[in-house]
Amino acid sequence: MLQRLDKLISSQGTYTRKEAQQLIKEGAVKVDGVTVRDRGFHIDPDVNSVMLNGREFCVEKFVYLMLNKPKGVVSATNDRSQKTVVDLVPDELKKRNLFPAGRLDMTTTGFVLITDDGDFAHRILSPKNHIEKTYEARLAEPVTDEQLKMVADGIVLEDGTECLPAKLRRLEDGENPLVEIKICEGKYHQIKRMFAAAGNGVIELKRTKMGGLILDENLREGECKKLSAEEVALIDTRSE
Repeated sequence: MLQRLDKLISSQGTYTRKEAQQLIKEGAVKVDGVTVRDRGFHIDPDVNSVMLNGREFCVEKFVYLMLNKPKGVVSATNDRSQKTVVDLVPDELKKRNLFPAGRLDMTTTGFVLITDDGDFAHRILSPKNHIEKTYEARLAEPVTDEQLKMVADGIVLEDGTECLPAKLRRLEDGENPLVEIKICEGKYHQIKRMFAAAGNGVIELKRTKMGGLILDENLREGECKKLSAEEVALIDTRSE
């Protein structure tokens, strides 16, 4: 599909539209080896090659980033008073229109997907598509088999909201046990409210996996990385 050259360059996030136009005017852009000075020139990025300042200019239709979210950061694109997950994206990975695909509350840590692909985000977040999100929850009190069964069977929250069944397994026992929980929904504070309805509480919560993609253990809190096509495909893995 044909696109304006200045718009294509600015779409990748490194340059504004005005900066892209100036680069074209200065002769810094070549298309198929030929210098182009017309900012309104149209190209097909799937067919034509672009060189910018002597280097190949790679065009990505969408970007997909894995962020290891720390506490105290808002899962939003922008916020007037709080640091957001998008603020944590380094400049070299930033593109316009980035947003978090789904939200973790300020005290929850772990895997946040940041992208500019709205259709993909909608698909993996829709409960009907059964894309599991996996969490580790540290509980406030020793957990009983009855409590786990209540959550696993699809508990009704205190306000009457019905939850879909969840998958649970014990990771650690003790006064503050650790459990793994997998859900296909993303209701407001859902996991904390599920355990509250079962008579327990959550004191720490971390998302460790989306679909079939596990949070990179080498990614420190506050860091993010670009995902490969193979990693993105793992996220879009339906549960059985």
